[in-house]
Amino acid sequence: MPAIAHRVATMGTTIFSEINTLAARHQAVNLGQGKPDFDGPDSVVVKAIQAMVSIKGANQYPPGTGIAPLREGVADHARRFYELDINPETGVVVTCGASEGIFSAIMGIVNPGDEVILIEPFFDTYLPAIEWAGGVPVYVPMYPPGWTFDPEELRAAFTPKTRAIVLNTPHNPTGRVYTAAELALIAELCRAHDVVVIADEVYEHLVFGAAQHTPIAALPGMFERTLTVSSAAKTFSLTGWKVGWVYGHPDLIAGVWRIHQNVNYALNHPGQYGIAHALTLGDDYYADLKAQYVRRRDVLLEGLRAAGLKAEAPAGAFYIMADFSAVFDGDDVAFTRHLISQVGVACIPPSSFFCAAHRPITRSYVRFAYCKADAVLAEAAERLAQLRV
Repeated sequence: MPAIAHRVATMGTTIFSEINTLAARHQAVNLGQGKPDFDGPDSVVVKAIQAMVSIKGANQYPPGTGIAPLREGVADHARRFYELDINPETGVVVTCGASEGIFSAIMGIVNPGDEVILIEPFFDTYLPAIEWAGGVPVYVPMYPPGWTFDPEELRAAFTPKTRAIVLNTPHNPTGRVYTAAELALIAELCRAHDVVVIADEVYEHLVFGAAQHTPIAALPGMFERTLTVSSAAKTFSLTGWKVGWVYGHPDLIAGVWRIHQNVNYALNHPGQYGIAHALTLGDDYYADLKAQYVRRRDVLLEGLRAAGLKAEAPAGAFYIMADFSAVFDGDDVAFTRHLISQVGVACIPPSSFFCAAHRPITRSYVRFAYCKADAVLAEAAERLAQLRV
């Protein structure tokens, strides 16, 4: 009987599919996947509907790089928030979500044998793309409880074979927002070793308190060596639309485009009109978004702490990493299964986001997502209280 390709033979179900299935089986409150249970702004949805019914051709293939209003919107957004000068014609590709954007970026610049640095924990789609490109992953862990990397370990990871580093800030799953000093070190090393940054910035507008998000592309000498990836999923709570983008120097964007055109070519046309409108929303929208997430974060934090877990308020994204060692004797996978089946709350075991050698680092931590309605978070907190009994 024919067999599947070697490159996928050892791949199992993603941790998100596994946890979602288990949560459904036990009717658990699902704080696993970073999927909001509320929709984005009505005006954005209306624009997509209007495009479907009023714009001629909007239900057919759009341009492969994305419709002009969206590419221009991405460039305007980068200028408005970060003072970056992006060419909307040659410096932007609209992708099928950020995941495809990262895949196309990796496939477009990594050659067989190239080393690619992954800062752990990392989102699980990064690694397969590196391996399929023939790249060699090099792992640099962050350590709890502050979830910071060792600067000397990062320095040691750069070699003459290093082609790229994947940088995610604000960070999933830890909620870290990298400091100016951390970004400066990464930029220094990339310039010294002629390394490309693939910057995953999908949580760029979810930063709280004194934290500030600075794109690494905005640092001196970094624009020409950075591919910046973002999407509408987290900022506008429209994960199902799968509208993302990559921007950067045209010489690097050319590689993204050549992969994208042979994978998706284009993505849903009406949704692009909706997101083009979303990128014009005023500052009030972003202020309200942050305020809502601070409230949700605090509700979940209170529930976790009341249940005996140790957790700190993250500076960004919409996840909390919680230490459960005071209430459960076992690793993160065992605790996740216990929490779902016995308590009725789903989370994600972050060891899935580390290489095998570094998984013990996160043995007593799990990730909770708080991109949920207030009532859902309150129900989760009530169920978590059983851990104290």
